[in-house]
Amino acid sequence: MLTVRPDPARFRSVLGHFPTGVVAITACDSAGKSVGMAVSSFTSVSLDPPLVAFLPGKSSSTFPAIAAHGTFCVNVLSAGQEPVCRALSASGGDKFADLSWRPGPHGDPVLDGVTAWIGCTIEKIHDAGDHHLVLGRVDELAADTTASPLLFFRSHYGRLAS
Repeated sequence: MLTVRPDPARFRSVLGHFPTGVVAITACDSAGKSVGMAVSSFTSVSLDPPLVAFLPGKSSSTFPAIAAHGTFCVNVLSAGQEPVCRALSASGGDKFADLSWRPGPHGDPVLDGVTAWIGCTIEKIHDAGDHHLVLGRVDELAADTTASPLLFFRSHYGRLAS
């Protein structure tokens, strides 16, 4: 049995060798203002019922508003949307000032130009160390079959080679 834990920097570095897509989790706060965060820890969970999950950090100042709202939209960012990711990763300010979007099935922002979007209702929130594990029931979704996703690998953004 392994009893020594890897240090956090090494853990992050090694897991950075696993490429991920990048999504924007969007919702509205209690005042109806758009809120959002960029996340690379997103996955499909179940086909029946249709469930997805994402893992926001417990230190997130955005996630409490999403949790209180009870619904969210997963926006799968496309290869040209690194600026969108950076805008939603920033602290403070109006993250949506330069973003164009339309309301999704629950009124949550569906960002223009995304590869896909998934409108969800929060099913459960579990403790996961320094993160939350958020299960969302998929209510509606759509995809642009011509768009390529934004990827994240070894702390850098990338895209699929054609």
